Amino acid sequence: MTTTSSTSGSFPPPTLRARAGWLTQFGASGVLGLLVLGFWILAAALGPTLLSNSATQGGGEVFGPISAEHWLGTDYLGRDMLARVIEGARYTVGVAIVATLLAGGVGTLLALLAAASGRWIDATLSRGLDTLTAIPSKMFALLMVASFGSSVTMLVVAAAIIYVPGAYRIARSLAVNINALDYVTVARTRGEGTLYVMLREILPNIAGPILADLGLRFVYIVLLLAALSFLGLGVQPPAADWGSLVRENIGSLADGGAAVIAPSLAIASLTISVNLVIDNLPGRAARERGAR
Repeated sequence: MTTTSSTSGSFPPPTLRARAGWLTQFGASGVLGLLVLGFWILAAALGPTLLSNSATQGGGEVFGPISAEHWLGTDYLGRDMLARVIEGARYTVGVAIVATLLAGGVGTLLALLAAASGRWIDATLSRGLDTLTAIPSKMFALLMVASFGSSVTMLVVAAAIIYVPGAYRIARSLAVNINALDYVTVARTRGEGTLYVMLREILPNIAGPILADLGLRFVYIVLLLAALSFLGLGVQPPAADWGSLVRENIGSLADGGAAVIAPSLAIASLTISVNLVIDNLPGRAARERGAR
């Protein structure tokens, strides 16, 4: 009895072992990506409310260097760049998350409908979304902004429309394979409707790859929004995202000023962190090991 109790006491509870195993599968680079991504999400959600008015107002040295008072220097109006980058995270991260969820949700829903319905619905949806794919993404975004004006709502709608076809193609390719399996046939045989097959039989079995694809869509949308803002067609002053911060402070580029480097590094760190998280997803790592 004593031996049994001491042996069982030497092992952590099953829940703790499962969590430790999950972290081990995730990898060090994945944990690093999670930390950086979590930091920017918190900055977008809470950062602007924690900033003082003095931190976002000008009056200091124009394109000031990095110092103890200004950790990332100052911008073209003498404002603290750290405060500006944190404030810009609200638009860069927030708009990208909303647009990604909208594009992924609509694309996945249409893909489930196409896979679970008749052939003519599949063909109609596929050919209709193929027409959007034929238009370059930045050209379509420029047309949308030029036609309806530049606002946060329009940026979300434009980015979502651009990336719905890509999300649809990925989800449809997965859903068609699942739809041909035996348990889906059994569900139809016992009288289940199309909506049940879509949400209960197909969707849970493609959720993992869909989440990974959402991460990639998020990166694409961040870069698209940054490009539009750099061209002056994104978030408009007095609001600013990271792309517009680069455009506003482009004058310090010749001197290697922190005012233009800081928002560029913010964009790079966000996109790299998302890719690190995607590359280290436990399910994906297991599949890659099995393939090898």
